[in-house]
Amino acid sequence: MTQIDWTRATRYFLLMDFVKGFGLGMKYFFRPKSTLNYPHEKGPLSPRFRGEHALRRYANGEERCIACKLCEAICPAQAITIDAEPREDGSRRTTRYDIDMTKCIYCGFCQEACPVDAIVEGPNFEFSTETREELYYTKEKLLANGDRWEAVLARNIELDAPYR
Repeated sequence: MTQIDWTRATRYFLLMDFVKGFGLGMKYFFRPKSTLNYPHEKGPLSPRFRGEHALRRYANGEERCIACKLCEAICPAQAITIDAEPREDGSRRTTRYDIDMTKCIYCGFCQEACPVDAIVEGPNFEFSTETREELYYTKEKLLANGDRWEAVLARNIELDAPYR
């Protein structure tokens, strides 16, 4: 004959596992919820977040890109295409700056390689499209993104400066 384990039998009879589980559920039931109501509430983003690309301008309105093509050379996905020509003052500027966002892996190498902080990855992560062609960013679209997000981009670069 086996001896009865009274402690185990008592726990089983009193449904102790159920009571402990119910207590745990009630503990979290009355706590403040950590879920965000996404389209209306957005969580904080790190200054180092890598989202939609943008080309920045100087304060006088001139584009920053000096056509050094370092971003094109370092891009592991080969998503960047740059064509350049010299201007009348002797400096080089881009005539074409395209990024194929379907190829981009958002590694941030282009941003790190740029000596003048011309190409940056901004805070925008809500840029869905209906066609693939809309994800082919031209120079004009990149400059428009830079104009739209310039205040946030400048602040993020300033916050990231001690770590560069």
